[in-house]
Amino acid sequence: MSSVNRISALPCGRWTKWAVIVAWVVVVMVMAPLAGRLVHVQKNDASSWLPKKAESTEAFNLSKPFVPSDVYPAVVVYERAGGAVTAADRAKATADAVALRAVTGKPKGEPRRSVVASVQGPVVSQDGRALQTIVYVRVGSSGWDLLGTAVKDFRRITRHGDPPGLSSHVTGPAGYGGDFGNVFGGFDKTLLLITAAIVVLILLLTYRSPLLWLLPLICVFFALEAAQGVVYLLAAHAGLTVNGQAAFILTVLVFGAGTDYALLLIARYREELRRHADRHEAMAIALHRAGPAIVASGTTVALSMLVLLVAELNSTKSMGPVMAIGVAVAMLAEVTLLPAILVALGRWVFWPRRPAFGTAEPAERGLWARTGARIAARPRVTWLGTAVVLGALSAALFTLHTGPVANKDAFSSGKPDSVTGEEVLTRHFPAGTGSPLVIVSRADRQPQAQAAVAQVPGVIGVHQVGPARGGVAYMEGTLTARADSAAAFRTVRDARTAVHGVAGAAAKVGGGAALTLDVSDASRHDQWLVIPIVLGVVVLILGLLLRAVVAPVVLVLTVVLSYTAALGVSALVFKHLFGFAGVDQSFPLWTFVFLVALGTDYNIFLMTRVHEEAGRHGTRRGALIGLAATGGVITSAGAVLAGTFAALGSLPLVFVTALGFTVAFGVLLDTFVVRSVLVTALTLDVGARMWWPSRLARGPAVTSSGERETTPAG
Repeated sequence: MSSVNRISALPCGRWTKWAVIVAWVVVVMVMAPLAGRLVHVQKNDASSWLPKKAESTEAFNLSKPFVPSDVYPAVVVYERAGGAVTAADRAKATADAVALRAVTGKPKGEPRRSVVASVQGPVVSQDGRALQTIVYVRVGSSGWDLLGTAVKDFRRITRHGDPPGLSSHVTGPAGYGGDFGNVFGGFDKTLLLITAAIVVLILLLTYRSPLLWLLPLICVFFALEAAQGVVYLLAAHAGLTVNGQAAFILTVLVFGAGTDYALLLIARYREELRRHADRHEAMAIALHRAGPAIVASGTTVALSMLVLLVAELNSTKSMGPVMAIGVAVAMLAEVTLLPAILVALGRWVFWPRRPAFGTAEPAERGLWARTGARIAARPRVTWLGTAVVLGALSAALFTLHTGPVANKDAFSSGKPDSVTGEEVLTRHFPAGTGSPLVIVSRADRQPQAQAAVAQVPGVIGVHQVGPARGGVAYMEGTLTARADSAAAFRTVRDARTAVHGVAGAAAKVGGGAALTLDVSDASRHDQWLVIPIVLGVVVLILGLLLRAVVAPVVLVLTVVLSYTAALGVSALVFKHLFGFAGVDQSFPLWTFVFLVALGTDYNIFLMTRVHEEAGRHGTRRGALIGLAATGGVITSAGAVLAGTFAALGSLPLVFVTALGFTVAFGVLLDTFVVRSVLVTALTLDVGARMWWPSRLARGPAVTSSGERETTPAG
């Protein structure tokens, strides 16, 4: 024990292990109540997602004196099947309008009150076959939470007592917001159960032990409660923005990353138990050997997530700290709490495959040892062939359609009422009804700005709303196209060109269509800014860990190839199997961050072991030993991580389903092909030059078989 780093021995000491367990119990007792409040500080309203420098953001801020920022329009549309609306239909819609004004709710932190700011209508369509009522909902700070409840009440009211042949639907921004809110509502618990079930199943198959599977899960639950508590404190008191998307991805990431780190540590601990009679010493050595890889992996993922702080889009920027906190806490739990629990319980937790002192390690003669031997026979052919196949798969990524996704195309399964309502609305009213184009300008140039917008094709009914305030005039116009359509985005650009040409107006164009357009543009900007920085962070950490230049560059290139191949396959699946109309502009960035950061985990797991063995046996023999020793744990870790992200597919939203599929597929591709075959073959072919310019790359190294490796001089 004297030769083992004292820090490594701390969590597993004969007495300190109990202190570590007690400390974590205290932390969770404090954090669990705070974690339960996380849902109450989420901000799911659009204003929390806006890019700060975008024109829609400036228009939004200037519009606050005229239209409260927490008010969303719901469009109630009635349609008479096969004919004109009747007097009874009009009477029904008029009575509904009165009932809708009385709908109440309880916004977060506020007493129960009426949630309807105003009601306009009903109005009969020009073809006489439909009616429209616009209900303005004031949500306070509740966002989707209140919208979901309010929209359910609106539908209950409007569908009650409909005359025969009359159908009613609730759509518009609030209608869609309510449907999104109802999708997310309560899903965090469902996702937690699904994710836990997947992890339990994989751990049972991995360990084939009635108890061992439970220990990583306990540590993950402790880490999740602590991470959610920290995120809540930062959101409530430090201005961190958290939305529903960040909250449920946090769950998946903590489960996936935490279990991966546990698998690596347990595998190394089991090895050391066969070599040491004292389990405390075995764990101390396991931590000393595997700890740097776990810390490096966690640090890589956390720093990659923190790079998102440079993003322009607020929803992307805020996601970074949330994910970084989750990974950091999971890593901390797995290198402190898990070792303490394992040592406290003893060897019997591995029953019925108890690792006895002096027995041989099964991995040395297992599947991955045989795989390594086959790769070693023709390493160059292996890595070239693998690279060609991955390159061919990557070619399909150019067919991936990214950009603003229409609300009607945002649901991966089912057809919410808001989608049906929009279809009815566009048959009888201007498609942009309920989501107006917003124009703000200096008051003294309002007539000129209004005239300029009125001449833009695709805009009708431009009018000033209320008197000017503070030298600012506020106007609205109705879009003839859906606010989330390509035609509407062209209209926004044309309107901006028109009003920017009005001298001295300082006019800005905003509204729902402008917001979606600006969010898409900001996502594209963030993609080209964040990706190079993340790659730089990964190369730097790998370089410091492996004390080399060649290996980090080679490894990052394999990660990028794995990412592009996953995107290529996903593009084909989305188009031909799932039938998605497209994916959000931010999708490539999110998949990149997750796949590159998490894929680097497996690089680190494998190559730190290869680096360790290369110092004893030479690089080529070290590569085979490293693959044999870590192949099983990387396979299990990849299965766990893929399973946790695949759980996102249970949420019926295109973005989440697409993210879950691509990350899950990419992780499996990385696990079974890139890390185990491509990287191993490259290491065997390049040899000791992988470690240039470190000492391992200098001079001939002797392998365990007595063969000398050829390495460059110097």
